[in-house]
Amino acid sequence: MYRISWKAARVNRGLTLKSAAKMSGRSVDTIQKYEKDSSNIPRDLMVALLNIYQVPVDMVFCGVESDLIGTFEESLTGRSEKA
Repeated sequence: MYRISWKAARVNRGLTLKSAAKMSGRSVDTIQKYEKDSSNIPRDLMVALLNIYQVPVDMVFCGVESDLIGTFEESLTGRSEKA
C-alpha cells in the first residue's frame, strides 16, 4: 500500500488547516507542525486526524514530510540521491 503525508490526507478530504484544527480541537500551528514532522505526533491527535480524514493508519506516513518526498522521488528514478 502506498503512503501519503498528513497534509495530503487533509487536502484529499477537502479541509483547510483551520477546519482541521477546529475539528480536532487543536490550533492551526499544531496541525501544521505535525504535517511537517509527525515523528512524535500524540496518539490522541493521530487517532482524531485519522477519523477526521477518514484514512486507515497504515496509509499515512509518520515522520518528516521531506523524507516521504525523497522516498517518492527515489521510487520514480529507481535510485537514491544519498548514494
